[in-house]
Amino acid sequence: MELKTTIRKYALQNAVKFNGKANVGAVIGKVLAENPELKKDMKKLSRDIKNIVDEVDSLPKEEQKKELEKYSGLIKDVVKEEKDIFSMFDIKENEKVVTAFPPEPSKYPHIGHAKAILINYGLARRYNGKFILRFEDTNPKLAEKEFYKIHLDNYEWLGIKPDAVDYASDHMEEFYALAKKMVEKGFAYLCTCSQEKIRKERYDGKECECRYLLEGEHLKRFEELFKAAEGKMVLRLKGYMQHENTTMRDPALLRVINHKHPRHSGKYHVWPTYDFENAIMDGIEGVTHRLRSKEFELRNELQNYIQNILGFNQTKIYEFARFNLEGVESSGRIIRELIKKKKLIGWDDPSLTTIAALRRRGFLPEAIKNFVLSTGITKAESTLTWDDLIAHNRRLLDANANRYFFIHDLKEIKIENAPEQTVKLKLHPDAKERAREFNVKDRFYIEKDDFKKFKENKIYRLMDCLNFKKKGHKLVFHSLEHKDYKEGGDFILHWLPKQKDLVKTEVLMPDKKLIKGLAEPMVEKLKENDVIQFARFGFCRLDKKEKNKLCFWFTHR
Repeated sequence: MELKTTIRKYALQNAVKFNGKANVGAVIGKVLAENPELKKDMKKLSRDIKNIVDEVDSLPKEEQKKELEKYSGLIKDVVKEEKDIFSMFDIKENEKVVTAFPPEPSKYPHIGHAKAILINYGLARRYNGKFILRFEDTNPKLAEKEFYKIHLDNYEWLGIKPDAVDYASDHMEEFYALAKKMVEKGFAYLCTCSQEKIRKERYDGKECECRYLLEGEHLKRFEELFKAAEGKMVLRLKGYMQHENTTMRDPALLRVINHKHPRHSGKYHVWPTYDFENAIMDGIEGVTHRLRSKEFELRNELQNYIQNILGFNQTKIYEFARFNLEGVESSGRIIRELIKKKKLIGWDDPSLTTIAALRRRGFLPEAIKNFVLSTGITKAESTLTWDDLIAHNRRLLDANANRYFFIHDLKEIKIENAPEQTVKLKLHPDAKERAREFNVKDRFYIEKDDFKKFKENKIYRLMDCLNFKKKGHKLVFHSLEHKDYKEGGDFILHWLPKQKDLVKTEVLMPDKKLIKGLAEPMVEKLKENDVIQFARFGFCRLDKKEKNKLCFWFTHR
């Protein structure tokens, strides 16, 4: 079967199921279930699916249903019987499941963090297990006080309710005791070589002479470690210096960092490395399963080895590919530089995919969850587009967001012979009552771009108001009823009546361009954080109500 046919049948199926609007992410899932080899070029697949979904969405609902009937025998049963994404772990009934997500409090969490926490949280909930949110804050040079609360707030907004919140830095005495135990058993040694020498010997696969000192000397050095200057001594694992996995070549376990910690001030200056801390904390907390991005894949062997030495149960670790949104910066270091250079307004800049930025733009937590889970748990790399995320958000907003009129490039018009009338409009297409009320006659504001499109003797309609024609240099009233427009109308446009109580409105776009205009009076009733739709413009979130204007952030079309 041709790919276009496969895409179209599932686009139609999804559209019919969800009130005429297909979801790009859902269609991607269906197509990949039938053709998993297409994961190799997700960018092209996403683009092809979006184009066909747009075509299907433009069809009347009855036409969608009629066309879907043609494909009834082509929709595979196997697709209907999809397993949940956690079935791959083959977890038995009543098997103990403890998962954890360990962010470092050094930057704002982004959509990649959202995926990692949601699938670890989801796995625990799926099997009635325990989920731990653990701050990996054992590098005092990176951990910052403000980011603890930012992470907690962001994850709470996503709907995460951890069974426990832990801090690796609260376990320092346990790290020290277990490290000493490794020295006593001959699994670790103290090294006084320079960082440059250690780096070179690890690269060359050559053992350090410190490794062969007597046990008593290492125990003496262990005590000296706590008085050592930064960079003068480290505790290293006795690994295998010729190991193909370079992380096993005598990595550091403890090192000296003379820097105040945001939670413990200057109490400690000997700190565990990432691998030592991670292995120990998973062991202490009894973490049974960990799902993390595959950039950590080489570290699994090292962390499980440390757990074995210390008598902890091995954590089952699964990797998934990092996913990127096309054209979006996610590096904390680069984002900091761009903020410093005033090229970004902050961590919540509308061009970013930090949780703070998505939240401020008007993306819903449920949409983010649906989007990241739709990418699955696979090692296949993929670069997704904003359209993939927007499709999930649009479906939710379209069902609930109230509609209003906003004109940003005003053109005043007069419609000759237009009757004086009270026009009532719905806040939402599915609303029963018409709550928006306008008293109108013959003068209106419309968009300049719409005005430029008017052609002689063509019928145009002011949305839910009246029909008119262009005759020469004038616009002339034609009729009131929509059925008259349907017989040969050109297009329908949004509008505002010319009146004094229109509301000054600004919309910040993702490229930081500020669009100014006027909105209908009812927007004054909105509350900050409300997400609405400006007709024919897009979804927007009310960011701030000022004395003489409303400030919105653009969500998406």
